[in-house]
Amino acid sequence: MDFSSLLLMLHSINRWLIVLVTIIAIVKFALGYFKKQEFTRTDGRIMSFWMGLLDLQLILGIILLFTLPPIRYRLEHGVIMILAVTLAHINRRWRNAESTIKFRNYTLLILVIALLIGVGVAALPQGWLGQSS
Repeated sequence: MDFSSLLLMLHSINRWLIVLVTIIAIVKFALGYFKKQEFTRTDGRIMSFWMGLLDLQLILGIILLFTLPPIRYRLEHGVIMILAVTLAHINRRWRNAESTIKFRNYTLLILVIALLIGVGVAALPQGWLGQSS
């Protein structure tokens, strides 16, 4: 297995981890908002873990962008994903906000980013079905 194939496999596996943690985060934060719960250290860790997965995905994607032949759909996918990850970092703005504001804003932010990620994956010929190429 060459370097590009390994990176592509890791990029593909990480995509599903992101989907899983995105679902967990949306459910957890929406419930926290509607039940008026306190934002806990665990909630912060969920957000940090999700951000770490997005950052890892971005790094893998950028490396792939420079190691694989440039094809238009890869560039479109890359630009959309860079925008999504950049937008995800806005969550630091609410670090000191009240719990209900954090839960509401994090839920909405993750939903918007999930939509952007969906659009970015749709830019690929195989979409969600196969390894991105």
